[in-house]
Amino acid sequence: MASVKPLIFVSSLLVIFLTQNSGGEVLKLWCIADSQMPEDVLQRAMDWACESGGDNCTMTQEGQPCYLPNTLKDHASYAFNSYYQRFKSQADSCVFGSAAMVTETDPSHDSCIFECLPWSD
Repeated sequence: MASVKPLIFVSSLLVIFLTQNSGGEVLKLWCIADSQMPEDVLQRAMDWACESGGDNCTMTQEGQPCYLPNTLKDHASYAFNSYYQRFKSQADSCVFGSAAMVTETDPSHDSCIFECLPWSD
């Protein structure tokens, strides 16, 4: 576990650097599930994000815009991003036990819109 902390620190610094040095353009970042993580790890991380992030999992329930595709990876990505957008000023807001990663590619699809909020201090 101790070896994960330096990785988290370096990842956080990279995100801050990229955000601050984007040549005047607004850098848009999303937090998504790491598809290489085992499903049990993704499930635990998503459960935590849903509980800690309030109502950020309602959009992935059946009949809602982000229900399909009905996969753990897609639902976890939505939950992770929802939490991340609210707490991204905190260095570890897109870690989720190494189950998530930051991307510059908008993961929105069809009618499922992944929000991207501006940075705030």
